[in-house]
Amino acid sequence: MAKPRLSIMPLAHFGGLDLPSYQSKEAAGLDIQAANPLSEPVILKAKGGRALVPTGFCMAMERGFEAQIRPRSGLALKFGVTLLNTPGTIDSDYRGEVKILMINHGEEDFVVERGMRIAQMVIAPVLHMKVVEVESLDETERGKGGFGSTGHKKKK
Repeated sequence: MAKPRLSIMPLAHFGGLDLPSYQSKEAAGLDIQAANPLSEPVILKAKGGRALVPTGFCMAMERGFEAQIRPRSGLALKFGVTLLNTPGTIDSDYRGEVKILMINHGEEDFVVERGMRIAQMVIAPVLHMKVVEVESLDETERGKGGFGSTGHKKKK
């Protein structure tokens, strides 16, 4: 069976960067680099500074798939830098530049430099369901229990 295809179209400001790539044989996500100008680092101010960081590429994937944009764990652990709207979804029919919405929850300003690996992209299948209106739903053990309703301790 052939692997589904992910087509990457570099933009003018992509020059010199690597295509999104898996960093190990079993990696689930492709690492993505920042494509801001070398002379213009993006500064994420401490305690909530955020910015939309360019990647320098557009892409196309086969129908029936989405790209999920996720944080890199090392940036979160070491600096408190993560992504907003996570995981972000890129639909298979989107053709604009991929941009990464970053936020700094850390105590110090964080500098995003050109070429820095800032996010990972996981390609996942999408299932479209038929939406139907009903009068009632089947009963479950959980029922209408919402946030925290299943507790935080292991049941005995």
